[in-house]
Amino acid sequence: MKKIGIIICGRYQSCSSGKCFRSLKEHQGGFALYPKEEKLELVGYTYCGGCPGGNIEYAPAEMKKNGVDIIHFATGMIVGYPPCPNIKRFKEFIEKYYEIPVVFGTHPIPLKYFNAHKNLSFWDSMGMKEHIRHLLEEKRETMKLYD
Repeated sequence: MKKIGIIICGRYQSCSSGKCFRSLKEHQGGFALYPKEEKLELVGYTYCGGCPGGNIEYAPAEMKKNGVDIIHFATGMIVGYPPCPNIKRFKEFIEKYYEIPVVFGTHPIPLKYFNAHKNLSFWDSMGMKEHIRHLLEEKRETMKLYD
């Protein structure tokens, strides 16, 4: 069993989380990285604290107490506009300080957001493509289901 923590963007702190929880259950998006037969358990869920991410310093400690194996940054941090300018720093801090691996993405990128963002330069300029390849390779019909 893999114990998962999710951190979302502060802009979406009132999100009902349906897409993240659905993709966790169905092993889609960022959760497609795990074998279908592996049970995934959510042990922590919070938002970053808003820019510049004050909750990033403390939330992983609570998740660690709950046995978290890996933290996922919600897809909204990648395709919200603008995308989180601190996402790579957040990842580095959590991985180095808390020694918890971080994955970019929870649910598949909704197709409407993918189409709006695919020709913009920020994924390239931020060096994001290497971190979100698993989301970019999702089937377009699956992305459409998350519109």
